Amino acid sequence: MKLTFTIQGGDFTHAGHPSSEVKKILKQLAIDGKTIKNIVIALYEAEVNVVAHAWKGTVNVEIDENKITIWVIDEGPGIPDVELAMQPGFSTASSKVREMGFGAGMGLPNIKKNTDKLQIETEVGKGTKVKMVNYFS
Repeated sequence: MKLTFTIQGGDFTHAGHPSSEVKKILKQLAIDGKTIKNIVIALYEAEVNVVAHAWKGTVNVEIDENKITIWVIDEGPGIPDVELAMQPGFSTASSKVREMGFGAGMGLPNIKKNTDKLQIETEVGKGTKVKMVNYFS
């Protein structure tokens, strides 16, 4: 099964739509609750990162009998230092984003914590591609 969603930078109202839709589908497929929770947390964090930092993005989801693979690809400023961005609490979010309750610097650490495999490719000035894989029990 393949799904595609678009994300608009700055649109916090619709952040969480892809993760909600994926959650519904995984429940219909009778995937265990803990696995669903991990997937939804990781995807939501990735969505918020696009909304907070990029101009736009795409979520591509592929579900097979053993796993879910999610690519979140954005057009944005990229991540100058991925290792630093993976540090809990490190954030480049604007004060406006922080005032809305986002940008605490836990996005990438939470994605890593809730995925079985995480790959980040980024180019400053072009964007970021995050690949997340979760295996079904």
